[in-house]
Amino acid sequence: MRDIVIIGSGPAGYTAAIYAARAGLKPVVLASSVEAGGDLMNTTEVENFPGFPEGVMGPDLMSKLQEQAEKFGAEVILDDVTSLDITGDVKHVETGYSGSYDSRALIFATGSAYRKLGLPDEERLSGRGVSWCATCDGFFFKGKTIAVVGGGDSAMEEATFLTRFAEKVYVVHRKDSLRASKIMQERAMTNDKIEFVWNSEVAGITGENAVEALTLRDTITGEIRELPVQGLFVAIGNDPRVHLVHGQLDLTAEGTIAVEGRSSKTNLRGVFAAGDVIDPSYRQAVTAAASGTVAALDAEHFLAALDQIEVEKAAGIPLEAEQLVSAE
Repeated sequence: MRDIVIIGSGPAGYTAAIYAARAGLKPVVLASSVEAGGDLMNTTEVENFPGFPEGVMGPDLMSKLQEQAEKFGAEVILDDVTSLDITGDVKHVETGYSGSYDSRALIFATGSAYRKLGLPDEERLSGRGVSWCATCDGFFFKGKTIAVVGGGDSAMEEATFLTRFAEKVYVVHRKDSLRASKIMQERAMTNDKIEFVWNSEVAGITGENAVEALTLRDTITGEIRELPVQGLFVAIGNDPRVHLVHGQLDLTAEGTIAVEGRSSKTNLRGVFAAGDVIDPSYRQAVTAAASGTVAALDAEHFLAALDQIEVEKAAGIPLEAEQLVSAE
């Protein structure tokens, strides 16, 4: 029986592991076999994480966080969780390769997944011009004309990064203004290779074996037109990864895991959540890391309360009501 299992290995998961390991809880981190490190593994330079005035590459930051967690005794396992049973006192986790794990507490920090357009040809042309990761696939578009869909920081970052390779980058946005931060807007708007296509949405993707053009619909007039491109990068946001806990954990209207106030406590005793999976608003590496800290401290206090109850039970000391509440 483990003290604590952490599912997820982004800034929230690894930070929770650092705190839990330093508390002597010997956490197991189920980090995924293919997505260990989370979305920052697909990010280039991170300029806004405290302590790195010159910026830091996303993969380097995550490598350092993993190294720090392991230094204090966390066990990082590159495996995928296939199912959970977390309604009882023992939290049971099944994985694809390394077997099952039982623990007294569990931290759920699975982050979010790239949101898709939902078009019929989107999946068909995935890897043949359609991508959700500029740092992964940008190199393959040298000298090409491509489009980025979205209006937030991620879209501006993707578009700016892609100008290193592409001859022309269109930014397609359904409104006439961006929601990206001012600095990210300025970088994109002052880049000669980037052209904005306002009040437009992608209605279709054409191409037999590779992307050849986009069908754009004007969001005001409804007019349809074709935009010839050889690539499409989708950067329209993310959805929280909560499929493993459907029917077990309460969710918010935004689809994130519901927690009590500023804590990480879910509706299930001994189950805590952290990072983007509980945050529909900010979704920054630093806020995810802070959230992981909260989850680890909440889990530590929970386990300490359980241990105290066991000690007093063994000694025949009657349990006070507040002691029972503290372990919830």
